[in-house]
Amino acid sequence: MTLYVIRGDSVTAHAAPPAIISEGELILQSIEDLEVSGLSKAELTAIWNALPGTAKLAKFKDRKTAAQRLWVAFAELPVEAPGSTTARAASKQAQVIDLFRRDEGATVAEVIAATGWQPHTVRGIASGTLKKKLGLTVVSAKEERGRVYRIPAEAGV
Repeated sequence: MTLYVIRGDSVTAHAAPPAIISEGELILQSIEDLEVSGLSKAELTAIWNALPGTAKLAKFKDRKTAAQRLWVAFAELPVEAPGSTTARAASKQAQVIDLFRRDEGATVAEVIAATGWQPHTVRGIASGTLKKKLGLTVVSAKEERGRVYRIPAEAGV
């Protein structure tokens, strides 16, 4: 059975429950779960508009219509396998990895500009997510433009 995790207006499909559920995340197993989720029509519309390949809407007519259309769209999402640690294409994590893989690397300020994250979040993804969770080699060095993070070419996901 596929589970869907809603984080803000982002939805991911999982073959098994994710290891970590953060506060504010919603796990759905059925269309009924979506219908009784308590999400407003505006939130449902934002989720719809964030899904890949959907025509943008101003609003849904009612919650039932929203739930039906969203559930059909959710079924088209790629399912993440249990223990999957790869970054979703076009995710902020993937953007950070791309920035760090550049020859010139990236400063905290450059990652903030690309993602909108706070400085502590940028440092946390470098040391926690990329190094510990994904096992990437992340090197940092103090340079003229500030602390620069890089993922050497031989390190990969």
